[in-house]
Amino acid sequence: MKRNTDKIILGIDPGTRILGFGVIRVFDGGVEYVDMGVVNLKSVKDHFVTLKTILQEVTGIIDKYNPDELAIEAPFYGKNVQVMLKLGRAQGAAIAAALGREIPISEYAPRSIKLAVTGKGAASKEQVAVMAQRLLGIDIPQEYLDATDALAIALCHHYHSSSPLLQAASAARGKGKKLSGSWEQFVECNPARIKR
Repeated sequence: MKRNTDKIILGIDPGTRILGFGVIRVFDGGVEYVDMGVVNLKSVKDHFVTLKTILQEVTGIIDKYNPDELAIEAPFYGKNVQVMLKLGRAQGAAIAAALGREIPISEYAPRSIKLAVTGKGAASKEQVAVMAQRLLGIDIPQEYLDATDALAIALCHHYHSSSPLLQAASAARGKGKKLSGSWEQFVECNPARIKR
């Protein structure tokens, strides 16, 4: 049961063949696992029907769990432009579902997600799954790697929302600065938050 101080975060790992979702509850004492799963889109042959299905499925997930915030993985740079375009559209359909329910959205690069959860920006899917299991104290079947990625996205958002150093690093990245993760960088990026 959700308490007034709780926050529900929905993580989405968008895809045109498999879409993963992960739901966590954040509360004063920490974080707990709520649910995860995948939407299998492999049987849908028409790309536009796939987008419609993503919109409907993510809307259904939102209606079921009533998240306060949605975190989603940003499309990564690849050599195949058509694949990138399709992934971007899949992400857009999931974002549209959240916008339709007026849920705040945050986007994270794959490397940032892996770094936040495993401490290693080049971690494998398996390493992400192991860390998500450890952090949430759950057992995850091997076939849910896309869902564990979505849990990692939700965890990444929680860490970014609650850590001044990660917020400073994100702000610095947005200004094109090298990330040091230092308090000096936090002060530089957040002068209004410093009491003098």
